[in-house]
Amino acid sequence: MQNFFRQTLLLIAFSIYNVSTIAAEPVSVVVGATQGLCIEDASCINRLHPSIPMTHRVKLGRTILFHTRDAVDVLGTIAAQRGDTEDSEVLRASILDKSRFYDMDYNFAHPMAGPVYIEGAEPGDVLKVTIISIDPGEYGYTFGSGGFIRDLMEGQFLAIWRLNNEFAVSDDIPGVRIANASFPGIVSTLPGPEQLQTILHREQQLADAGGQVMLPVSNKATPATICGPDGSASNECLRTSPPREHGGNMDIRYLQSGSSVYLPCFIEGCGLTIGDLHYAQGDGEVSGTAIEMSADILISTELLSNGPDLTYGPHYEGVSRFLDIPSERFYAVTGIPVKKEGDVPPHMDYLDSRVLGLLGNVSNDINIAARNALDSMINYIVATYGYNRNQALVIASVAVDLRITQLVDAPNVGVTAVLPLDIFVGEMVGTESP
Repeated sequence: MQNFFRQTLLLIAFSIYNVSTIAAEPVSVVVGATQGLCIEDASCINRLHPSIPMTHRVKLGRTILFHTRDAVDVLGTIAAQRGDTEDSEVLRASILDKSRFYDMDYNFAHPMAGPVYIEGAEPGDVLKVTIISIDPGEYGYTFGSGGFIRDLMEGQFLAIWRLNNEFAVSDDIPGVRIANASFPGIVSTLPGPEQLQTILHREQQLADAGGQVMLPVSNKATPATICGPDGSASNECLRTSPPREHGGNMDIRYLQSGSSVYLPCFIEGCGLTIGDLHYAQGDGEVSGTAIEMSADILISTELLSNGPDLTYGPHYEGVSRFLDIPSERFYAVTGIPVKKEGDVPPHMDYLDSRVLGLLGNVSNDINIAARNALDSMINYIVATYGYNRNQALVIASVAVDLRITQLVDAPNVGVTAVLPLDIFVGEMVGTESP
């Protein structure tokens, strides 16, 4: 009996030791600094290239916590916003200075934490990234003067949002409250050498034809040793604005906590990087910005050696509620591809068509249909709720979903813009603290 009790006590002691040892180990690999700027952070990049060195090596099964920054690195990290760093007081005082946002250099966009080397990953593998949780910062912003229909807008406008774990409010758009639906705008692996050359070739072709594209720029690029003006690949590092085969700036609002995205591995270790977190966004991000924020995002990874075919871009999955609008009631408008004779939409003028300007109807053009739906929705918000057009554009960018209704009824394919009505909660909400 004594031996039994002795063995039992030893087993209990051994278990306690094991638990304490496990608890002492970091739960997650942490990527990204908690203060300062991306350009000062060795684990932050704003360009994509296969030669960019990995900042961390992570074994499969370990979770990764990314400290991410907003799209142009003006809000600081969430630790700085919450007063946990030396520069917090100065940062919080500067966030309400809107001139800082208008003076920003877009060459900084988009800061991304990483890249991370996933141990065991080889070219040809598929990396499954599951989003476990997202901790939003305390502030966000949305521009209401550009984006998809910048030619139909006038003047500058910026909304500053106050965020908590439930909703966002803004003194610049009183009476609106936006529910938390946080997600990463950018989830990406690094392109391989072959993919890089394909991308550079086709985007240069598009630029030469007059199309809208952002070619490599070395100014404000990081890491500077690779992508900066004196870097080894200064003319080859990809800008982060468009999504590509490797993922990137996909801006898919359905990638919320609990969803998974499948990314291709083009190089050994994949080179996983995450950034451009959004608190909420409508399908389309039509002003060019959502509710942009800094955030901490926790993810896990899995490797698939026989994964899905990602030739045309990543796949993703999640629960069906992510597809729903966050509202019990909605109002919707429709758009078809009609225009005034003589007009050529800005996104199509590079085609130099002798026919387009003469037409009042364009066959099967989703882009024009979407422009018309969005313009109609902005007019509706202005007429119904009393906001100006810039405020209405912000509301559309963070809450309105543009959806394709049909692609087969030539010449008039259909787009609908869906407005969730529960976001309108009263005149004084915008002046209350969340």
